[in-house]
Amino acid sequence: MTDKKPELSHIDAQGKARMVDVGAKPDTERTATACGEVVMLAETLRLVRAGALKKGDVLTVAQVAGIAGAKRTAELIPFCHALALNHVSVEFELDEALPGVRITATAKTTGKTGVEMEALTAVSVAALTIYDMAKAAEKTMRIQNIRLVEKRGGQSGDVTVEHE
Repeated sequence: MTDKKPELSHIDAQGKARMVDVGAKPDTERTATACGEVVMLAETLRLVRAGALKKGDVLTVAQVAGIAGAKRTAELIPFCHALALNHVSVEFELDEALPGVRITATAKTTGKTGVEMEALTAVSVAALTIYDMAKAAEKTMRIQNIRLVEKRGGQSGDVTVEHE
């Protein structure tokens, strides 16, 4: 084990926040996958599955919202670089055992910095949208366990946090 402290890339020598200069880094293919859950009552999940909520098709709207959120990540997170995304997917699994909705988002780009924040934002915005659209039926839903599952590409290499 080393005594070296991890370096924080968004802190300058004086300890002040800064945006990282990625200009000298090579463009590489980068992918990140994130997951999260919206836990709800079984009855609320039944309404989501049936498309029976007053606001409409929860999952279609949440999918569009998650993709839109990924595309706007740099507007929300102060030191994120604006990325040209090649692809964003947002997928849902309705899980009776949870009960609730499991969300998985994958973001892809070719660029100088990773897409972890875009994948995490996609999951977060999709979860918030599910909550918003179903809150008339249930206000006790929980958004939980939003996390990075995997990233590929870049100087730091591939990282798998968990296997799906």
